[in-house]
Amino acid sequence: MRELDAIGLEILSNALKSINDECFVALMKASYSTNIKERHDHSTAIMSANGELIAQADMSLPIHVASMSGLMRCLLEKYKSDIHEGDIFVANDPHTAGGTHLPDVNFAAPVFIDCELVGYVCNIAHHADIGGMAAGSMSGGMTEIYQEGLRIPVTRIARHDEINQEILDIFLLNARAPQERRGDYYAQIAAAKLGVRRLNELGCRYGAELLREGFQQLLARSANRMALALKEVPDGVYQFEDFMDDDGVKTTDVVLKVRIEAKAGKLTFDFTGTAPQTAGNINMTLNATQSAVIFAIKSLLDPEAPNTQAVIDCVDVIVPEGTVASAVFPASVAGRAHTCQRVIDVVMGALAPALPNLVPAAPNGANTMAVFSGIDPRSGQPYVYLETIGGGAGGRPTKPGKDGVQTGITNTSNLPVEAIENEYPLMVLEYGLAPNSGGKGKHPGGRGIRRIVKPIGHRCVFNGVGERFRNPPWGLAGGENGGRGRFAMLDQQSNEAPLPGKTGDRIIAEGGAVLMDSPGAGGWGHPKN
Repeated sequence: MRELDAIGLEILSNALKSINDECFVALMKASYSTNIKERHDHSTAIMSANGELIAQADMSLPIHVASMSGLMRCLLEKYKSDIHEGDIFVANDPHTAGGTHLPDVNFAAPVFIDCELVGYVCNIAHHADIGGMAAGSMSGGMTEIYQEGLRIPVTRIARHDEINQEILDIFLLNARAPQERRGDYYAQIAAAKLGVRRLNELGCRYGAELLREGFQQLLARSANRMALALKEVPDGVYQFEDFMDDDGVKTTDVVLKVRIEAKAGKLTFDFTGTAPQTAGNINMTLNATQSAVIFAIKSLLDPEAPNTQAVIDCVDVIVPEGTVASAVFPASVAGRAHTCQRVIDVVMGALAPALPNLVPAAPNGANTMAVFSGIDPRSGQPYVYLETIGGGAGGRPTKPGKDGVQTGITNTSNLPVEAIENEYPLMVLEYGLAPNSGGKGKHPGGRGIRRIVKPIGHRCVFNGVGERFRNPPWGLAGGENGGRGRFAMLDQQSNEAPLPGKTGDRIIAEGGAVLMDSPGAGGWGHPKN
């Protein structure tokens, strides 16, 4: 069996990227919800027949890297050889199906060439609601996975290219906006089928055997590339700790600790000493922690490295079970993205002495979530508007941090005012940068975002989940801390009533509004230098 030469391997790599990107855009354009079609909270990937990540769309979210691999591991364990052309599989459960939280629904479709299984095309999309005790399925105050929504084990939803409508009906019955959910599910199915066609076309050019060999060569190339990058970290032991504000139920200042040992290009990340899993829903499963660690390493050492299984496997991650960074059933995990951000912060903080010219100050370190829900007076139908609001990026060794962007493991857009007001019975009274939220420094931290939103012609329910509302983003190299986030309820005279960082259900009367300030970021370097 001949190997692809360097040019042939690069052509194959770009062909796989093209397939992923086309599927990403197809899912975006076909979806119904603003969270996918406008904010792009979705990812696409190609896996080997053994479930290894071969390629991920450049526009995908870093937090989804290990989630897709988790789905494949569970799929192969459950179905083994009972996988056939025309199948599509679906799953979301963090505890039994390799997911990270319930709103992220995974789809996977096998690809056969000349009757041989060569791989899978996968996509994952964050649904604005998956059922459960609160609209948006991510409210603070949830204490077990059962409260968070519909749990989907790895399930065959299509056989011989025919969708099992009875299974889909169960999904839709559990959603608050079933028409929107139906549109998003069909968009994911369409993207999966498109990926199968495109990978088949590629297989017809290469043949099944050469395509499989090409996958392994791409993994080997990624492994070599990361091995070189890891040697940039000087030998030593590096430690850091940081805190989550609270779990939304009873625990405050939830500690995350990391001890990084670097030796001859080998890195081990040990999270021993991290807080036990909490009653509230800030817990993570292990694959979410792995995604966060990989993001931090890639962004510092080789940002252009493609996301593959070799990147996931390039470091050792040790997390004791039963901690907030490796929670076990029936832990609540809806708010796991906030904790992922703090994992990145502690890894960056630990490596700052080793890589002083690369590590920025702490970014906003949050996925400031806002959910408005109610009955649309224009149609009489329920609606759910969900958004995670960007914030400040940390000041860098060479330049200031950016204002009002998503940082860390998320890669989503800020929802335009026009999209909010067109889709929902809501008005955006203010959209700008949160005043004085960037930490001072030689290179200042970026500023957070301010949104003020009011319901029109009805009362609605607000759920907010924030972080860095208590513990501010830290500065680095003498830079000052960034500004904290906050929520507040406004009455008709614009008088403010502060809300907790993890609110639960709050009724917003007609004429009232909600103010949301996302955190800023820390500054880098002493302000007077």
